[in-house]
Amino acid sequence: MTDEDKTPRNASAGTWSRLGLGALSGLLAGGAALAVAELTAAALRPQASPVVAVGGAAIDRTPTAVKDWAIRTFGTNDKLVLQLGILAVLTLFALVLGAFAVRRRRTGAAGVLVFGVVGAAAALGRPDSAGVTDAFPSVLGAVAGAVLLYFLVGLLPAPPRQAPAERGEGWDRRRFVIAASAAAAASAGAGVLGRALSGAGGREAVASRENVTLPPPDSPAPAVPRGAQVRVAGVSPFVTPNSDFYRVDTALVVPKVDATAWRLRIHGDGVARERTLTFDDLLRRELIERDITLTCVSNEVGGPYAGNARWIGVRLADLLEECGVRPPSGGGPADQLVARSVDGMTIGSPVEDVMDGRDAMLAVGMNGEPLPFDHGFPVRMLVPGLYGYVSACKWIEDIELTTFDAYDSYWVKRDWAREAPIKTQSRIDTPKPFARPKAGTVMVAGVAWAQHRGIDKVEIRVDDGPWQEATLAAEDSRDTWRQWSYAWQATKGGHNLTVRATDRTGEVQTEKRTRTVPDGASGWHSVVVTVD
Repeated sequence: MTDEDKTPRNASAGTWSRLGLGALSGLLAGGAALAVAELTAAALRPQASPVVAVGGAAIDRTPTAVKDWAIRTFGTNDKLVLQLGILAVLTLFALVLGAFAVRRRRTGAAGVLVFGVVGAAAALGRPDSAGVTDAFPSVLGAVAGAVLLYFLVGLLPAPPRQAPAERGEGWDRRRFVIAASAAAAASAGAGVLGRALSGAGGREAVASRENVTLPPPDSPAPAVPRGAQVRVAGVSPFVTPNSDFYRVDTALVVPKVDATAWRLRIHGDGVARERTLTFDDLLRRELIERDITLTCVSNEVGGPYAGNARWIGVRLADLLEECGVRPPSGGGPADQLVARSVDGMTIGSPVEDVMDGRDAMLAVGMNGEPLPFDHGFPVRMLVPGLYGYVSACKWIEDIELTTFDAYDSYWVKRDWAREAPIKTQSRIDTPKPFARPKAGTVMVAGVAWAQHRGIDKVEIRVDDGPWQEATLAAEDSRDTWRQWSYAWQATKGGHNLTVRATDRTGEVQTEKRTRTVPDGASGWHSVVVTVD
């Protein structure tokens, strides 16, 4: 083979080599941009991180159906999946930019600034934005990435037809390896330092939680009655441990709020006396303790997003009455209570329900300890009988009295209903779908709930047979779920088990199957099993 024959192949190999090294340079530049951005965000405000800001913007703009699918598919890992997806897109973008910069060095480096533009716009557009400083992490990160990409590409072998002014210094393998290694090490170091600073930034909040001693409640919850927990393996515990309690929210970074600095403002229509309360103000008030089951509106039929806990807090109605608030039935001008979280979330609750005598509260404790950060420390709101998206504001800092006509809260703007009482529901916990129990007595068991109404009856149907009444466990209160069990004489073969509940008002759980949007799923839960 002549030298002329080898030239095209060598040129082709050289081109691919340059593109590969350019892509690597882009990846290193992207990593540096993120590292610098995260380090800057840790020093200023973790919520200003471009990944967090872009992720939050993506959540806000995601169609309701897609968001609902993500919760069903990924559960409480939906935020992790979103962050990984953002990082994957950024990685691909960085690789393409790096390869492009091999031939268009300045243009490729300038393209990195798109990172900054998108991140800064997302950060400034967040509901909890702290102002122009929230743009700094994305901007500084993008500048660092652009400079690094321009420098690294300048060390690569220039394309044969490239103009001399664009060639840089030519191919310097050793210098490139040293520079790339140094960039990778510096980015890793910046990332570790950023994590450390972020952790340090939350230490005051952690310390404030550790220093909280919950006073004994003035109105303690009655003891859970004997027999509230059925003795059947596989049934959810009557009281859900804090670590197992479901978490569904839009916060990519869990807010770490210092209880000593926390404030709650109550204001708006019909508020004769505005108030601003501290955490200690709440602890000095009369505290109630109640067992209450919470349910997320994203819970599909038979789904896991329901949990029961013992909460301690301040009656919300008492606070509102002290501020001069009257419910609509009493002539008050406001029919909506808008609760605002430190992360910008808004949740609208019917004032009538909050003040009708139920144990609506500002909770400060959960299962005998201060609220975990994941569940709203230092203070969250909850209203028995309403789905969480219209009642259970975590990290609450503001309560405004207004009307439903005047203001649409976060989820209402996204096609969910303004008012959403929890529907009567029941679930089979055991046997699990596609289980293979032995013929004979098989215990079927689960939970049913109709918060603030109570469960009166649970029935089981095997295949298309008649409904059979299950045995109800002891009732704690009408605001908690109720366990049930049924001794099924199972015969060999495939069977379909279906459950339905009747609440204390006499309403039978509807068979009509609906999705979660706009006001919660409905339908009967069933499981298919094969009896051996």
